[in-house]
Amino acid sequence: MNGPVEPSLRRPGVVAIVLLAAAFALSPLGAAVADARRTPSGLPVPRYVTLKFGSVNARSGPGDDYPALWVYQVRGLPVQVIAETSEWRRICDPDRGVAWVHMRTTDGRRNVMGLAPAPVPIQSAARTDSRTVALLRPRALAALQRCEAGWCRIKADGVSGWVRESSLWGVDDRPQCVPAPAR
Repeated sequence: MNGPVEPSLRRPGVVAIVLLAAAFALSPLGAAVADARRTPSGLPVPRYVTLKFGSVNARSGPGDDYPALWVYQVRGLPVQVIAETSEWRRICDPDRGVAWVHMRTTDGRRNVMGLAPAPVPIQSAARTDSRTVALLRPRALAALQRCEAGWCRIKADGVSGWVRESSLWGVDDRPQCVPAPAR
């Protein structure tokens, strides 16, 4: 550098902050934070999707050469994407199972599943004192329309209404599974 240093950079505190920021950005932790924001699909992780087919192989790793762990047999099952490669999605299912599925087997539509052990009322409005229009059975699937103030508007079997968010799986944006570390 041929010219004088900017006066603000001569102060030790500013220099220390600049050096710490540069060190963090170049560290593995800084790279992991940056990578967490950049996914191959450009979509956030975690996020919810549904299974597109009635038979989807769940694999132990991201590729057809990895062994199948089980087969999902529920079309429209809501799952949470917790990691991804360009073609594979690591998912968490409502039973907290973690596996890899091919991206072509998922759909961006949002479904939810009834979590409560007993049927829960589907209300005509987002209030407990509103009219019950139907009951959502345990583990029943419904299309998610929107959520607000602890209530979600769903549609199931042609019936639309509101259900408490806490009665549904597929709406909590926090990671739902903590996968075991790779060996």
